[in-house]
Amino acid sequence: MININTLKNRRQKLANLINFPVVLWSGKSPSKNFKANHYPFRASSHFLYFAGIPIENAAIKLENGKLDLFMDNPSPDSTLWHGEMPTREDIAREIGANSAYPMEVLKDQIDDVATIPVQDIFTYEKQQKMLQRSLSINKASKEIDNQLMKAIISLRLTHDETALKEIRKAVNVSVEAHKIGIKSTKKCSTEAEVRAVMESYIISKNMICAYNSIVTINGEILHNETYHNSLKSGDLLLADVGAETALGWASDITRTWPVNGHFSSSQRDIYDVVLAAHDTCIEAIKPGVEYREIHLLGAKIMAEGLVNLGILKGDPETLVEKDAHAIFFPHGIGHLLGLDVHDMEDLGDLAGYEEGRTRSDRFGLGYLRLDRPLKAGMVVTIEPGFYQVPAILNHPQFKEKYDQDINWDKLKQLSDVRGIRIEDDILVTETGTEILTQNLPTQAENIEEMMR
Repeated sequence: MININTLKNRRQKLANLINFPVVLWSGKSPSKNFKANHYPFRASSHFLYFAGIPIENAAIKLENGKLDLFMDNPSPDSTLWHGEMPTREDIAREIGANSAYPMEVLKDQIDDVATIPVQDIFTYEKQQKMLQRSLSINKASKEIDNQLMKAIISLRLTHDETALKEIRKAVNVSVEAHKIGIKSTKKCSTEAEVRAVMESYIISKNMICAYNSIVTINGEILHNETYHNSLKSGDLLLADVGAETALGWASDITRTWPVNGHFSSSQRDIYDVVLAAHDTCIEAIKPGVEYREIHLLGAKIMAEGLVNLGILKGDPETLVEKDAHAIFFPHGIGHLLGLDVHDMEDLGDLAGYEEGRTRSDRFGLGYLRLDRPLKAGMVVTIEPGFYQVPAILNHPQFKEKYDQDINWDKLKQLSDVRGIRIEDDILVTETGTEILTQNLPTQAENIEEMMR
């Protein structure tokens, strides 16, 4: 059930920030290989934030806190294939719309509106064609679009209780999916089988995956989406799997565990370094703290741990300043989480970066997705990792620059550690943090216990 009062409150908050009308399209599922065979539909997150539910091929107009819905009723033929479908009026009541009209009416109510482009090409072309009938794409229209994006970002950066309730639902299902994956691994022979048991649990709870699952023994491939490899004793399995609720709210969890149920000494050493960075970063989170500083703290803890293991050489702070840690930890410490798994990244760095800030050209900071002071109500991920990425380790420029900082002989002893990542979802509270994913163990001994 959606909370109409919450939706109306969001609409009014938007009206308090802007003084022009807004039209947002939901989008449409593209055909897979013939017209009636569609990919799964996923509504635009900006549409979902104010409409509350996924409605395909629809639009909403927001003005002065009110919402008008534009969509066509189901065709009579659709009943044969899909059963009885809710009408435009039914949906309007469900989402607390002030009025409801056929989609054709929208073209007469679109003068001087702001919008955000949708992702699917069918709706995008329709959107642009309709907008250009009433106004040229000029400086003024681009300016109000930009104002709209900034207003929506300011609203979606922190979450109301309705949103947090949905995120918790997604998190709880994801936690159980990971537990099932960990406990089932010894009975599985391929990555695909572990993926199947995890995703089948998510589906059984009437949810979908918030992103393409990563379930791989090749943890050094950061976004590995192949699942054909056999599981062998001595391998580590990295699983980055998160559920998304029916209303579009996401979770994002990563765990790494040994296929045979026991970390080797080298695997355990690196795992504990990653876990130390993970735990230290979470402990440092509170309102007002810069997320960039959380990232640099994680980098420092990683560098200290690798120096203690004899993998890196030198002073940890100096190593971080020269980005030597990024040889093994090349990505950012995490990102925003909400209606998108990387929340609002369709808006680029406008969402992730505080106004006036730009991405660093440093090797160790260039992939930082969030550079803002933290606020109560934000949900962020914390996900440090250690990876032996051949493209980095064998890169001539990096090899030359960091040759004296790395103990290459020691590194050869870590052939059974391709990639380790530990990721949790964190709510920033007024006083600190709430680890939303705390029911999924992170300690190596607890993971081994789960596999017995």
